[in-house]
This record gives sequence, C-alpha cells and structure tokens, in this order.
Amino acid sequence: MSTVLDQQQVTLPAGTWQADPVHSSVGFAVKYLGVATFGGTLTQFQAVLADGELTGTAEVASIEVKDENLYAHLQAPEFFDAQRHPQLTFTGRPVEGARLEGELTMKGITKPVTLEAAVTGPVTDPYGNERYGLSLTGVVDRTEFSLNWNAPLPAGGFALANDVTITAELSLRKAA
Repeated sequence: MSTVLDQQQVTLPAGTWQADPVHSSVGFAVKYLGVATFGGTLTQFQAVLADGELTGTAEVASIEVKDENLYAHLQAPEFFDAQRHPQLTFTGRPVEGARLEGELTMKGITKPVTLEAAVTGPVTDPYGNERYGLSLTGVVDRTEFSLNWNAPLPAGGFALANDVTITAELSLRKAA
C-alpha cells in the first residue's frame, strides 16, 4: 500500500516514518507593521508519517525568536499561553493533488487546515537509511485560535497581520 502525496504521483511506502529532528524544521511567519515579516522556529517537535497519516507535536516553550522579551510575550496568555497549553498538534491525511487536510490545535482550539505538500525522494543516506523529504506550507488565521493580541498603529491598522504562514521541512526516515 502506498500513499500519493503530490501531483507527480510520488508515493511513500506503507509503514512508519519519523522526522529526523536534526535535518527537519518547523516554523512560522507573520507580517509585522505591514512592511516586514517576523518569524520564528519551534525547535522541539516530533512528526510521524504512519500509513498515510501525518501526526506532529511541537513544544511551545521551544519557540525561538531573536528577542528575549518577544519570547516571553509569545509564551504569555495573550499569545500561546504556554503554561496552560504547552503543545501544538497536527494530524492530517493526503487529499487530491499536493495537499494534506487535517486538524491543527493551538491554545486548546482545534480547527481544520489545508497544507500544500511536496515530496522528494526516496534517497539512501550515507548510513544506508532510506529517506523522504516532505515540505508543508499553509496559512491560518491566528485569531481563530484565540491568539488575539495586537497593537493599533497611529495611522490606522494594526501591528500584526492575522494570517500566519506555517512551514515544515521534514526529513523522514524509516522507523526502527
């Protein structure tokens, strides 16, 4: 049994595949002041592809940004509320073409999401392990997950956009 994940009919074999955390990444980006993009990464995460279903978790405390004060603000209740909601989760399955449809949970709120997917591989690494690459990207409205903080700008508008781009670059290897 194989699972088709993109329009070029690249397939992943049945079985269980795990993301290699050293060669994988999960991140986010949001427009700031309407002129620049602010982003960060989640450094502690797990992702498993098992017989066509992708499941993943990321630790909110592992968010990396370029400013300590901003890190503290993201952990606070007006953003991720890390003390009460320490993890983000995703579960999804491939659908037509190059997409995964699933559910994303942030701050205790679960919403349906669609992620664009691209698969590369298989390739054998220098140690004899078979690997696939899985690139995912999608946009969510942060306010649907109760991430509502914002600051009004003097000329109108707000400091942060509501749309947040989520990305994952996963190097998947066969589970032992």
